[in-house]
Amino acid sequence: MTKTIYRNVTIELRRGDIVNQPDCDAVVNAANAQLRIGGGVAGAIHRAAGPELEKETRPLAPIEPGEAVITGGHGLPNPHIIHCLGPVYGRDEPSDTLLADCYRNALQRAEENELKVIGFPAISTGAFGYPMEDAAQIAMSTMKEVIPDLRHVSTIRFVLWGKQAMDVHEKVLNTVFQD
Repeated sequence: MTKTIYRNVTIELRRGDIVNQPDCDAVVNAANAQLRIGGGVAGAIHRAAGPELEKETRPLAPIEPGEAVITGGHGLPNPHIIHCLGPVYGRDEPSDTLLADCYRNALQRAEENELKVIGFPAISTGAFGYPMEDAAQIAMSTMKEVIPDLRHVSTIRFVLWGKQAMDVHEKVLNTVFQD
């Protein structure tokens, strides 16, 4: 695990599984527009949370790239799930703005619900094809921009799948938060 503190908010990087973060008030689902079970993170979260999650998300769909909605955690160890639709790289434009909006809006849902610890996957870097380093740069820069306005969120965790994702995020974290 790697961590840094910026303006009293801890930013952590951990290798692991987003559905196994019991100390998070919410985990973020890299959702699809219909908020249904899918592949990657969305599939893992829906399978772990159980069928009640899809029942709760159905009336909230569809969502647009950059949007975020919040539901209960159902079968997950977390009280909440924040569902965010990241951009499909090369299709949804401007992809950098839409990806930043994902992180910004997810943190806004967390603030509205007075959540303290949030777990994020590397949104849009799987099936949606966003290059890992570009996505990490957008994620970290957005965090640095938003953190001064946070009143409730005290820990932002990136739960990363694999060594390459961890290495890239560590490099970007150290660059963005070097002050």
